[in-house]
Amino acid sequence: MTNPTTQPGPLSGLKVIDLTRVYAGPLCTQTLGDQGADVIKVEPPSGDETRNWGTVQHGDRSSYFDGLNRNKRSVGLDLSKPSGRAVLFDLLANADVLVDNFKLGTLPRWGLGYEEVIRQRFPRLVQCTITGFGQQGPLAGRPGYDVVVQGFVGLASINGEAGGAGNKTGVPLIDHATGLSAVNSILMALYERQRSGKGQHVEVSLFNTGLTMLHPASTTWMATGKIPVPTGNTEIWVAPYGAYPCKDGRLFTGAGNDRAFAKMCNALGAPHLANDPRFLTNADRVAHKADLDEAITALTLPESAEALALHLLDAGVPAGPFLTMEKVFAQDQVAANRMWINTPNYQSTGLPLHFSRTSGAFRSAPPHFAAHTDEVLLQLGYNLDQVAQLEAEGGVVRQRERLTAEA
Repeated sequence: MTNPTTQPGPLSGLKVIDLTRVYAGPLCTQTLGDQGADVIKVEPPSGDETRNWGTVQHGDRSSYFDGLNRNKRSVGLDLSKPSGRAVLFDLLANADVLVDNFKLGTLPRWGLGYEEVIRQRFPRLVQCTITGFGQQGPLAGRPGYDVVVQGFVGLASINGEAGGAGNKTGVPLIDHATGLSAVNSILMALYERQRSGKGQHVEVSLFNTGLTMLHPASTTWMATGKIPVPTGNTEIWVAPYGAYPCKDGRLFTGAGNDRAFAKMCNALGAPHLANDPRFLTNADRVAHKADLDEAITALTLPESAEALALHLLDAGVPAGPFLTMEKVFAQDQVAANRMWINTPNYQSTGLPLHFSRTSGAFRSAPPHFAAHTDEVLLQLGYNLDQVAQLEAEGGVVRQRERLTAEA
């Protein structure tokens, strides 16, 4: 997938006002935009801070920002100013969805509380609020970045090499899952609106989402009281299951039952292992895991990881090499699934969802700050003189301001 298109998606006609920044919120709204929604990204005077994260590629667009903000239009508003809030109200007048992830209490302080204002003025609007820890409880209102929540929900305590103290994951998995949970919640609320004619407030938090991601470690602890610990690339309840060394890297493979184990042994050229008394059942294999891993390692070590993975897959055995990023995106499967958008001014992963009739599309690269201010406001009915007046009052912002400690 390389070139932008105008292909409509299943959410064509849906209008989304995006007040979010960083990861979970922008991923949510990008997903809606990918599927055809008109997403207007309302940025504060300092802009989304991820414009400065990672490698800056195109002016105020960084590689981090680019991965989460395609298919959107950007408007700069200072919502602490009455004129900025007035423009937001005009945007919401014909919007379907509002997504925000402000610090708890910020919107009510600006006169934008859901119960007090939003629900009264826009009864059909679905507002989705994304927080770190939720809106009640002792942690409500605390900063909720992904790695912080990984610690609080215990995910970091079970991730990492066996015998270690735990690690954060290599990518912000809870942020990502929360963004997709927000998409699901919004679509559910919109579906319900078809029956009731009413919008509602939806809350999604990193904390709650992270807790749901702990299965089966959490339910195992609930059942046994035994505190889970990092297990590296293996699991304690099934064998074989792990990463095995090859001559040029590592290969993951595993077998969930006796039949699958026999199939693996045949594919590895060692059918006798399936009949070894130490390895007859999963319980036997778990009890003799060290011996089993040693036997499998002797078979994988002379092989190329990628070639052996394909051989095992062809034999119906789950397997995968540990590929580096350049090898990942060089795969024919990536091209076949159209999962690399590669244009001169924008590169990112493609759209993971494909529909038979109304598939989403890459329509526009991530916007520069406030790039669509005139376009959006003129569509609302403002004229250029009125826009200039809003800018003079500080409600409309065209140039990013440097964020200071006082701000």
